Amino acid sequence: MSHSDRILPGVALMLGFCVIAPLIDVSSKLAAQGVPVGTITLGRYVVQGALMLPVTLAMGFPLALSGRALWLSLARAFVSILSTYAFIAALRVMPVADALAIAFVEPFIILLIARLVLKEPVGARRLGACLVGFMGCLLVIQPSFVHFGAVALFPLGTALCFALYILITRSLSRLVHPVPMQLHTAIIAALMCLPMLWAGQSLGEASLDLVWPRGLFLLWCFCVGLAATVSHMSMTYALRFAPTSVLAPLHYLEIVTAALLGYLVFGDFPNGLTWTGIAIIVGSGLYIIHRERVTARRATAIAGLTEAP
Repeated sequence: MSHSDRILPGVALMLGFCVIAPLIDVSSKLAAQGVPVGTITLGRYVVQGALMLPVTLAMGFPLALSGRALWLSLARAFVSILSTYAFIAALRVMPVADALAIAFVEPFIILLIARLVLKEPVGARRLGACLVGFMGCLLVIQPSFVHFGAVALFPLGTALCFALYILITRSLSRLVHPVPMQLHTAIIAALMCLPMLWAGQSLGEASLDLVWPRGLFLLWCFCVGLAATVSHMSMTYALRFAPTSVLAPLHYLEIVTAALLGYLVFGDFPNGLTWTGIAIIVGSGLYIIHRERVTARRATAIAGLTEAP
């Protein structure tokens, strides 16, 4: 099989992710009109677990976790809960494309964590692109903050938690196959949600109420879990066929799909200032991807010269 033939399935799966992932947001926004955010968050993991359990068993993967894999799975589930809750809470009032655009500062956060915490070398150009990307984010946040208040900052929390989620997943993927990884995350997250919801109810926090969705709201809650499961598995398997350098630029197509669905379902369409911010965020992200490619090629070339006789 040629190099291009191996990459094409990965590209197709990534495009599938960009189409399906915004359905999580649309379903969440529809469900949040009649169901507390905490219930939707729990429902996502219950559905994901129910879908992944038979798949995991059919493929013969063990269900047990131990040692480092268990601790990483616990951490992955926890940051996934925080990321999901913050984003659904934002979607209750914000347009889908606006919230997603703010959350797309996640690659910049990963880069900063790599530089400040993991002490990985990050050049001045990529750090500059991070700064420009955050400025674009402010263009999206500013009008949203005026209209919706502090909830406009929630997608930033999603971005931070999802950045940690990605970093944890990179480590966990060396220990656990993607299929049982999705199952373990769903089960652990669902079990973690229950005491969180109980504590929220005890404190009188309405967004953490646990209720049984009825009618169409039950369907929307199910769709959140279904879209999350299918989209995340699509991305996971895409990375098995094609390198990140090929797939990362395609990820930004998710904003286009989100804007289209937001307009068709809710009549929301980003204004000029928001589109400017989105363009700056996307442009900065693509530049970072370009610089990472250049750095990788340079490192490969240096390694080749070092190994040459």
